[in-house]
Formats: sequence, C-alpha cells, structure tokens
Amino acid sequence: MVKFRTEKVTERVTRIYAICTELMYLVESDEKAVLIDTGSGFGSLKAKVDSLTDKPLIVLLTHGHTDHAMGAGEFETVYMNHKDDYIFGPHGDRKFQLEGLEMSEQRGDVVEDYYIETADVSSFLDLNGGDSFDLGGVTIDIYDCPGHTKGSVVMLIKEAEEKLLLLGDACNNFTFLFEDYSISIAQYKNSLIRLKKEVEGKYNKVLASHGDGSLPIDIIDGMIELCDDIQSGNTDDIPMTFRGNSGLIAKKMGENGLRVDGGSGNIVYNKEKIS
Repeated sequence: MVKFRTEKVTERVTRIYAICTELMYLVESDEKAVLIDTGSGFGSLKAKVDSLTDKPLIVLLTHGHTDHAMGAGEFETVYMNHKDDYIFGPHGDRKFQLEGLEMSEQRGDVVEDYYIETADVSSFLDLNGGDSFDLGGVTIDIYDCPGHTKGSVVMLIKEAEEKLLLLGDACNNFTFLFEDYSISIAQYKNSLIRLKKEVEGKYNKVLASHGDGSLPIDIIDGMIELCDDIQSGNTDDIPMTFRGNSGLIAKKMGENGLRVDGGSGNIVYNKEKIS
C-alpha cells in the first residue's frame, strides 16, 4: 500500500510526503483549501487529502513534471501554467512514470491498481504570475520563474505572521537546467533577479518540494551568485546522467546533499546553454 506521511508546517499548512522524494502542501483557511502539487501519480493522494480536510479544494501545480503533476487526475479543479503543456504530455507517459519509481523506497509496494490515470491537460485552468487566491485569512500569490521548465511558478503563502515562499523546483539545492528544453544560465539568472525583486521582504521562511522541505532563506541570492560562477567558469563540474541526459553539477556536494563550500543552492547545467 502506498503511504503518504504528513507533518504540520504551520497551523494552516500541512506537508505531505509522496513516494518519489516529492513533497506536496495542503493549505487551509476556515472555509477553503488548496493542494499545491499532486506527486507522481501512484496511490490515491485524494484519499489522503480527504482524510485531512473536508473543505472545498482546488489544486495549484508548480510545474508539469511527472513527480509534481501526475496525481492531478483525481482532482476536479486544477491550475497549471499552460507553458508547461509541452512537458506534461511526455511526463505523463506510464513508462516514464514507472521509471521514476527507481528513486522510491516504496517501489516494491506499487502495483498496477495504484496507478492514477493521467489528467487531460486541456482541462487545467491557466496559472500565471500575478494570480492570487484568497482563501479567507490565507492568500496564495503566484510568481513566474521560468528555468527548470518554461512554466515554472513560485508561490507565496501568506497567513497571519507566517509568510512562506514555496519555490517548487524553480530554485533549490539541485536545480535541473540541463534538459534539452532548459533555458540558458543567463536567462535563468534574469528569472531569479526578477523574482527576487518581486518577493524581497515578503517572506520569512522558504519551503522546498523535495528533501526535508526546507531551504535557506538566502537561496535566491545564492543561486544568482552561482549563475555568475557558472558564467565565469568558477565551477567544479561533476558529471551526472539522469534518464539518458547528461549534465554537470556546478558545485561539489557532500553526502548530506549540500555544497561542500557552504554556498546556497546548486545547478545541474549544460555548457552549451550558458549565455
């Protein structure tokens, strides 16, 4: 049986652990609820969410990758930036999804009945920077941050004194920018600079969509500096291959998954896509 472990981040935000290292977040007000991301599409996430809340629910997707969007088929109202339609299709292929189970400690528990049918992307409502969702006492603001995918978005969750910046995979300790469809390091740096201006001073905690769910408060600054390092050639360039595509890990990492030089964030990049 696929299990979804949960923990409270704040009174109104619950972190949900899925089976392929991905994390989802349930945000509740007194009247409404939002689920951010839907995992890899194995096991009924909806059943888990229904056990946590009975409030009217909508789904917001940070991007269209297989480990974030493939449980969406269980839900009625789903928002995703349609710039990610190009990747949602191939990432929803069943063979591609099953390959992702290699990273799961629960892979031996997954049987055919646990597979969630991939949603029809045309049924999704569009999600863009500038959108805002008022749940009544809790607000979620949306910011564009293309790079990891063309339609990646970042979400600012505002509730009372808590202001949480959820970066999805747009900016984290191991950001993929080496795929065929990835934008250049220079373009990504511009995305980060724009994002920094838009959210600066508006949050007091940063949430991740993988790992233990936390990121350093200065992660955006660290990643901008790392883009500068890549552009100037100040990198360690550790080779990496993932699902048939090869890239370079910009900075050497320790066993804990963090940079050995103490810097914030890391990027897997392609030398042909720097400028």
